[in-house]
Amino acid sequence: MVTAYPLPEGFTELEVFAIGTALLVEALLGFCLNGLTIISFRKIKELRTPSNLLVLSIALADCGICINAFIAAFSSFLRYWPYGSEGCQIHGFQGFLTALASISSSAAVAWDRYHHYCTRSKLQWSTAISMMLFAWLFAAFWSVMPLLGWGEYDYEPLRTCCTLDYSKGGRNYITFLFALSIFNFIIPGFIMLTSYQSIHQKFKKSGHYKFNTGLPLKTLVICWGPYCLLCFYAAVENVMFISPKYRMIPAVIAKTVPTVDAFVYALGNENYRGGIWQFLTGQKIEKAEVDNKTK
Repeated sequence: MVTAYPLPEGFTELEVFAIGTALLVEALLGFCLNGLTIISFRKIKELRTPSNLLVLSIALADCGICINAFIAAFSSFLRYWPYGSEGCQIHGFQGFLTALASISSSAAVAWDRYHHYCTRSKLQWSTAISMMLFAWLFAAFWSVMPLLGWGEYDYEPLRTCCTLDYSKGGRNYITFLFALSIFNFIIPGFIMLTSYQSIHQKFKKSGHYKFNTGLPLKTLVICWGPYCLLCFYAAVENVMFISPKYRMIPAVIAKTVPTVDAFVYALGNENYRGGIWQFLTGQKIEKAEVDNKTK
């Protein structure tokens, strides 16, 4: 006999089902698209370049976000978190790790594109591997801090998934939030802004725009911006007066990152898209050398 768990406080049956469904769709779609990106990199020799290794890093991180969203969706359909407090800590850590790695890897791609188009320097394998390792180790450092007492992981308002606890506010939360934001949102955002502005000026002079230079930064701001605003607001005011269902919206928006990134960095790239097409159909792509920059 299946136990019917009560609805989370502040949510209706329809709202819980809608959030669970949205998370499930985001998880499945993002996982399929980024999984295709990863498998194509593995199978198609022409795609295995240093620049595309950074795209692979984004895809790996985004697959991790999808796994996190899938677990949250499953719990939402159950109406409760079935994995206990330790499971909550692991879920929060895994979600933060993959989210921060995705952002750092996106900044690394911007840096690589800047040098490719503006300084004409070619990325070497050693540099690409070092950048990828740094992105993941840096993300791991910030993600483990709440487990060690600087910041804290706890349940989201729906209480079927876990993330950084912003409900308590306090000095511990505020210091962690500001340090986290500077190193994992503002600095990566600044790298992306300056890199793509320089590339845009280069394209403007030549009159040939090879890709949309504004799209990557817009993706970062639109997908992660609402969540960041909520966390910053929690640093100065008590957010508990905001309805739990409204506090869940930024988290649901953030889970769209894997799908959007797949279109921006892989499917939105003519040559990478050609490699994916070759993997799916067996038709050889025309260009022997594939980078992650041409659209």
